[in-house]
Amino acid sequence: MAIRLQKIISDAGLASRREAERWIEEGKVSVNGKVVTQLGTTADPAVDRIRVKGRALPRQDEKIYLIFNKPKGCLTTVRDDRERATVMDYFKNFPVRIFPVGRLDYNTEGLLLMTNDGELSKQLLDPKNGIERVYRVKVHGIPDEKDLNRLRKGVYLDGKKTEPMKARVERLTGRSCFLLLTLTEGKNRHIRRACEMVGHPVVKLSRTGFAGLGLSTLSSGAFRFLTGKELSSLRRRVRSPRKTDAA
Repeated sequence: MAIRLQKIISDAGLASRREAERWIEEGKVSVNGKVVTQLGTTADPAVDRIRVKGRALPRQDEKIYLIFNKPKGCLTTVRDDRERATVMDYFKNFPVRIFPVGRLDYNTEGLLLMTNDGELSKQLLDPKNGIERVYRVKVHGIPDEKDLNRLRKGVYLDGKKTEPMKARVERLTGRSCFLLLTLTEGKNRHIRRACEMVGHPVVKLSRTGFAGLGLSTLSSGAFRFLTGKELSSLRRRVRSPRKTDAA
């Protein structure tokens, strides 16, 4: 279907419609190898080869999968009415509309999956599939086995007991320590509230793993595309979900 070029560019998330019009007038857009400068020109994004500033515009039906290392101090949302920083600020010039899979708190950092695949996102977040989230948590004090077992068995949040989790001390640091926690659900401020309930408030929280994916050496605020092997692994997990055993 033929659509005005400025709408195609805007819908791809590259720019506002007004800025897209300016790019067209400046000769920064081409269709099937021919530079277009006339506003009102139309194209079919499913058929025509559209390039913006020399880069090919991905087809809107192309599925995108990214690992993003979310910094603290930004919201995990597509937009915020109060104009606070969001994860989407790191994807302002990304050529396809994407969204975060699930949420990380404002001051929680770490692995966040970004995609435009709504069906896979829904499956990964479905509690029935038992998708694991791994967190590295710095807490005040040093939990003993009793405290850890309370976390492992689940605590009551909002009047409902949480699912069992894996919990172990990774290392000590003075009067604090780092825990490794593995969950299969993600309630609002889940880890912070659970740790407070066992008497060890969170100092720092980072998600290091999700559905078998890891950050590796990805720096804060950076992202990368999933490999074919990683994507295949994700899809296998939602086809054959495995529940986490309590540690």
